[in-house]
Amino acid sequence: MSNNQTNNKLEHKLNNRVARPTTIAGAFGSLFQIFGVRASDSDLTERWDKIMGPDIASIAKLVTIKKTVGNKYSVVIKPTNPALALQLSYSQDEILRRINKYFGYDAISKITYKK
Repeated sequence: MSNNQTNNKLEHKLNNRVARPTTIAGAFGSLFQIFGVRASDSDLTERWDKIMGPDIASIAKLVTIKKTVGNKYSVVIKPTNPALALQLSYSQDEILRRINKYFGYDAISKITYKK
């Protein structure tokens, strides 16, 4: 394959990307995940749908995550529909488990639901 063909293929790939990473955590998130490193709380925001899975991500969106005392986080979650707030509160233990599994320790001190 000639250099010209190689350059054309590379140029085609660069010009036809569907999406570009919005943060460094987003760009390196998969690499960090392979090595077991959590980039930051913003990485949780970027990967919310994947971490929560379709069952929870379809009814809840992460509004904010704030660092609190002792390397813990406070999370505010908003149901996609106010009628789902009760169902979401029943899923609180599962939400805690998934976030803590993601961080690798008991990272969440409080979950608040925003209506």
